[in-house]
Amino acid sequence: MITPCTTADTATIREQLGRMPRGVVGVAARSAAGEPLVVATAPRLEDGTPFPTTYYLTHPDYVAECSRLEASGVMAEWTAEVAADEDLAAAYRAAHRAYLAARSRIGKDAGLAEVEEISDFSAGGMPTRVKCLHALVGHALAAGRGVNPIGDRALDLLEGVPKPA
Repeated sequence: MITPCTTADTATIREQLGRMPRGVVGVAARSAAGEPLVVATAPRLEDGTPFPTTYYLTHPDYVAECSRLEASGVMAEWTAEVAADEDLAAAYRAAHRAYLAARSRIGKDAGLAEVEEISDFSAGGMPTRVKCLHALVGHALAAGRGVNPIGDRALDLLEGVPKPA
């Protein structure tokens, strides 16, 4: 569930990233302590630019851990597994569709028309490859376990991150 950004959330997000991300519509995932982990962004920015990254990972510990995993080479391994395992591929395609549906809802809630330029483009390489664990983990945290199988796998490998709410 996306919650509005409070003044404290905005200050925390600025501190986490060193800036405020564009198009923020609310906090999509929090730690058990209540701090923002992921923000939800509008599918079209104020200047009219299409913005496909619906879930933006903000917490520095999660960002660092996703970078560590990416550097380990696991993305190529998981991409090969998605190509070889039909059950995993089907679950990953379902995650792609869930991401698109969530972005559409967020856009509608923000009073935006459907953004045709990105209508079939999700994030993180979905639905056929694993490209950005930051996006996939952001999706898994925002949507909850069981929606994005690759995001869930990555979450299981993260070390020293705050527990999500």
